[in-house]
This record gives sequence, structure tokens and C-alpha cells, in this order.
Amino acid sequence: MDTTTATAGGAVLALFGGALLLWCAAEARVRRRVRRRGRTVLATVVAESDAHGELDSAPLLSFATEPAAVGSAGAYGAGAHGVLAVDACELVLTRPRGHTPLRRPPRFVPGTSVRIAYDPRRPGLAVLAPEETGPRALVADLLWTALGLGCLAAGALLLVAAG
Repeated sequence: MDTTTATAGGAVLALFGGALLLWCAAEARVRRRVRRRGRTVLATVVAESDAHGELDSAPLLSFATEPAAVGSAGAYGAGAHGVLAVDACELVLTRPRGHTPLRRPPRFVPGTSVRIAYDPRRPGLAVLAPEETGPRALVADLLWTALGLGCLAAGALLLVAAG
């Protein structure tokens, strides 16, 4: 293999593998943080309004956020008159993060209830609850990580061989 081709190929593979590993780590961190610190609610799978939405493997979910106490006067959110101020519930439409199968599983038909966790500060950031993903999510995460490691290793080997 020509030195220029090996260098270019190695650089592309190493960059792709490194970027894929960073993406996998960031997604795992976001899912873990939202599941640990977020609120768990039941969401409903919504029918897609356009034909291309059905091609997305992540279902469109609708859920109402839980009311949160707001206020700056003390830990309990009591206002000037000692009344607890409460944010109104918000209806959110979103797709869960970290859902990467090639096809949408048949259990996500419109009208089905699904347990999710969402970030109260950013309700659009939602992830499926661990019992909804099952062991396939772990297998998918491991396969994406293996692909990233393989590309990174192949790129590094090509760069070493070219140098």
C-alpha cells in the first residue's frame, strides 16, 4: 500500500473510531445521568404524522411533566404569602435518546404506554427506562464500542505502518 494512501486511510479510520468512541461514551453518560437523577413517568407512543417518521427506530413519545415547586424563598418554595408556587404540567413530544436498533420494535405501536425517565430541567431529554430496553441495549452498546475500537486500532496500525 502506498504511504500516502496508508496515512490518509489510517487518519480517517482513527478519527472515525475515536469519534465513535466519544459518542458512545457521551450517550452512555447522558442515559445514566437522566435515569439516576431524572423523573420516571409513563409516556404514550404517538402515531407519526408524516410517512418518514415511521422510518425512525425511536418512537415518538408524549408525556406530561410532573409539577415542580418553584420559588426562591427557602427550600420548600414558599412564596411571599407562604403559598407554594407550582409550575404547570407541560405536554412534551420527544424521541428517546440512546435507542439505536435498525427497525422499530413491534412493542412500540401507537397508543402503547412506555416507562421513561426525563430531565426536569430539559423535558425534551428523555430515555427509555432500563426495563423497557432489555439486554439488547447493552449488546448494541457493546457492538458500537467494538466498532469504534476496531476502527481506531486499524487506523493506528495503518499510521504506524506508513510512518
